[in-house]
Amino acid sequence: MSLLKATKDAVSPGGKYGVSKSESRDPIGLAVLALNKLAQSELIDRIGLRKQTERGVFNVTRSGFKAAGSASRAFARKGKKDVAGVRVPAANPTGIFDLTPSEDEQMLVDVVSDFAAEVLRPAAAEANEACVAPAELLAASLEIGLPILGVPESLGGISEERSAMAGTLVAEALAKGDMGLAVAALAPGSVATALSLWGSDQQQATYLPEFTGDAVPAAALALNEPTVLFDVLDPKTTAVKDGSDYLLNGTKSLVVRAAEAELFVVGARLNGANVLFLLESGSEGVTVEADPSMGVRAASLATLRLENVRVSADAVLGSTDGSTYLECVRLARLGWCALAVGTGQAVLEYVTTYVNERQAFGEPISHRQAVAFMVADMAIELQAMRLLTYRAASRAAQGKDFSREVALARKACADKGMRIGLDGVQLLGGHGFVKEHPVERWYRDLRAIGVMEGGVLV
Repeated sequence: MSLLKATKDAVSPGGKYGVSKSESRDPIGLAVLALNKLAQSELIDRIGLRKQTERGVFNVTRSGFKAAGSASRAFARKGKKDVAGVRVPAANPTGIFDLTPSEDEQMLVDVVSDFAAEVLRPAAAEANEACVAPAELLAASLEIGLPILGVPESLGGISEERSAMAGTLVAEALAKGDMGLAVAALAPGSVATALSLWGSDQQQATYLPEFTGDAVPAAALALNEPTVLFDVLDPKTTAVKDGSDYLLNGTKSLVVRAAEAELFVVGARLNGANVLFLLESGSEGVTVEADPSMGVRAASLATLRLENVRVSADAVLGSTDGSTYLECVRLARLGWCALAVGTGQAVLEYVTTYVNERQAFGEPISHRQAVAFMVADMAIELQAMRLLTYRAASRAAQGKDFSREVALARKACADKGMRIGLDGVQLLGGHGFVKEHPVERWYRDLRAIGVMEGGVLV
């Protein structure tokens, strides 16, 4: 039983985040209590950084692998066909431009930030080299409820309203520890959230219980393709009607944890419109190839090849007019913006400490005007990225059109995020170019913001 489930009936004496059993607790509060219990558990102490299994994965990933899709668990079909699934309501608008997190959201951010600092940050360097996230770390991320943050409470999740704002805050906090590990931990939740937002009754009844149970499957979005100047709104992967089924053909790249994933949400072109399909990894014709990347290496990115993969008509997720696909892309971009803000914050804090401690000519280098101005510019751009991202997330949570807001946020995060990483390396000088300091890794990770479309979704 997960910490979250164990918490629902627990009597808490109060304390930092708890309330008594007689008091009401909203879903975010339950997650916070679960996180707090995790922080006090022995699970974190058991997380190791030098496991032979990681070394084996590193050796395989370094040389590359090619294998059929993972042996997927048997997802038993349940629920009713052609019946809309459960939907969480939109958040209530405040009527004013106020992006201050609620009390529960702030508590959630505080605890996830602790998790990122105490668990993700220490594991990041070796996970980057091994191109895989430690198994114990991923298990810990399940215990704190990441996969069910966007799942309706009635379906076993913790969401009472659309979770775009909470998801953005969580992604930012995790990325401050390490972007690659954050993406690896968030990937299953992206699929669970997609099912919650657009799944039918049958799809939700079939798949969501797996995400709310004790053995959460690895899962990922698959939107990117390895084509020059790839446009996510013009995918080359195709879906063709074949009797009552569809045949999927194409190649998807930068798929998170694809080698172990049991369920994918794949974007494809169907009759001139972009459509999402649910694809179980054990389907015939699915092949996964290792594709280690420049950054976000701990997310175990890989290529997914589809050759006449047959899926049933029930595999269509959401509408077939392109609207569901477009919303998915926008939410995925919003998630990457949040990751950019978190990583940018990590760079800023690391660099600020460095320039205040680094001595040159008898004084800290931060006393030099050129250095001070560069750090100030980083802080200004980072705050602009954050405000644009929060604004887009707030409108998404309220069910409003956020296309303009997310476009502005993505442009700022892609351009200014890269600038923050570049300046961070520059300010450290030679130290910024070596692996002894994490800034070079964060610089490589920030490059992903302008090219990644899937992987995370808020």
